[in-house]
Amino acid sequence: MGICRPDAVPELPARLQTYLDEGRHGQMAWMAERTKWRADPSALWPEARSVIMLAEPYTPTHDPLAVLDQKDRAAISVYAQNRDYHDIVKKRLKRVGRWLIDQAQDSRIKVFVDTAPVMEKPLGAAAGLGWQGKHTNLLGRDLGSWFFLGAIFTTLELEPDEAGRENCGNCTACLDICPTNAFPAPFQLDARRCISYLTIEHHGPVDEDLRALMGNRIYGCDDCLAVCPWNKFAQEAHEVKYHAREDLTAPRLSELAALDDAAFRVLFSGSPVKRIGRDRFVRNVLYAIGNSGDLALVNAARPHVDDPAPEVADAARWAIARLTP
Repeated sequence: MGICRPDAVPELPARLQTYLDEGRHGQMAWMAERTKWRADPSALWPEARSVIMLAEPYTPTHDPLAVLDQKDRAAISVYAQNRDYHDIVKKRLKRVGRWLIDQAQDSRIKVFVDTAPVMEKPLGAAAGLGWQGKHTNLLGRDLGSWFFLGAIFTTLELEPDEAGRENCGNCTACLDICPTNAFPAPFQLDARRCISYLTIEHHGPVDEDLRALMGNRIYGCDDCLAVCPWNKFAQEAHEVKYHAREDLTAPRLSELAALDDAAFRVLFSGSPVKRIGRDRFVRNVLYAIGNSGDLALVNAARPHVDDPAPEVADAARWAIARLTP
């Protein structure tokens, strides 16, 4: 954990506006909404005097890059291979918040975990948890890359911690591994080329020049996190609900393509994957099938050529065209 003031990152408004002006947020219209709150945490809740930033590791016990070589299997981001972290982290934050109120009964709190326009990564850096690396994610000397962030805003005046200092040095491993060249420069991300964005946030068909670069990644992408050298200091994930489900570490593309809406909801009940819906999920699976080079998977794509969802039907036709000599 670390503590900072709500106004600890005065450069946020300009940074956010530049990002939006360049259109790098893509279809994420919510990023352009309530920008005053998003860019200025002190405006989100003016009564707040301190922000407590907390990190909880979800470090994988397996190599998340290994599945990329298994072309008939699907790669799902590590954080989504079990329970939805939003629910788990928020419960923990509320528990800490109740304890805090018990200690100082005149205090008030608000807790956030991706539930409000809060820029957790800059605040985490300001609170000393680490720094935003060249891949723009937060990482720390004693945390590595694999951790969730939660925020507790409080009316208490708490002593702030020293802000984290950037320690990437000359390393460019995260930039070099990106399959789609989503980093225009170190410390900058163009979401429109990011596979996490394309598989989770982007609705409708993905540009054809990007589909082939997505490989078998069907929900998120861990490449830039996985290669970070600071992960040698990553802490173990103690919460068993973050441990990967065996059936989601490398599921077969053929089985995922066969999911109808009901089966999709059952398989991903309680999972963050559920929020993208069956259509977007199957679209991603079909892109992975098209990239597999496995002619046998044509049979998994063919039933979807007349799918009611246009993006699914388009992906099926594209996959078959890629696989058929």
